[in-house]
Amino acid sequence: MSRWQPGARERLVVAAVELFTEQGYDATTVAQIAERAGLTKSTFFRYFPDKRELLVAGQETLSGLMVEGIAVAPADASPLEAVAAGLRSVSDAMGPVNRELGPRMRAAIAANTELQERDALKSVGMAAAMTSALVARGVASTTAQLAGELGMLAFKLGYTEWSEADPTSEHDLAHYTSAALDELRAASSRLG
Repeated sequence: MSRWQPGARERLVVAAVELFTEQGYDATTVAQIAERAGLTKSTFFRYFPDKRELLVAGQETLSGLMVEGIAVAPADASPLEAVAAGLRSVSDAMGPVNRELGPRMRAAIAANTELQERDALKSVGMAAAMTSALVARGVASTTAQLAGELGMLAFKLGYTEWSEADPTSEHDLAHYTSAALDELRAASSRLG
């Protein structure tokens, strides 16, 4: 087994999702994940502290891209326009593997309470990153928090639709997250 082949992190995530889907999270071991990925256990631990962290792999990257997108939005952009810029930034980084893994990851998470808790923490972390980026732009704290939460919800809704859509569709993830954000903006205006 080659320990340092490129793409090891991605291969570990794919292998884990496959095994979680086939035999369940609790029945899957780190050794099985590493073997399925064609790697060693020590390589697994080079990338992840435990198997739970596999499903939140990339959270820091996604949060960073979101923050960068918000930071470079035009100075006159509204908070939700800045969030939309962040969502486009994240969408540009998501490829076919992310799309293919989406439904299987959701199934694995839905079947395990521990993974549901970890996924919820991931969402909180990403929303907090958006909120901080908006506050850094001078947006009032409460407004920034609401926009960050709406951005996270738009990401989740858009990602779900994108990963379940026909893979030959011409629409990228940004199309789905933008539509979700527009829908949430319209829904929030009807709250009264």
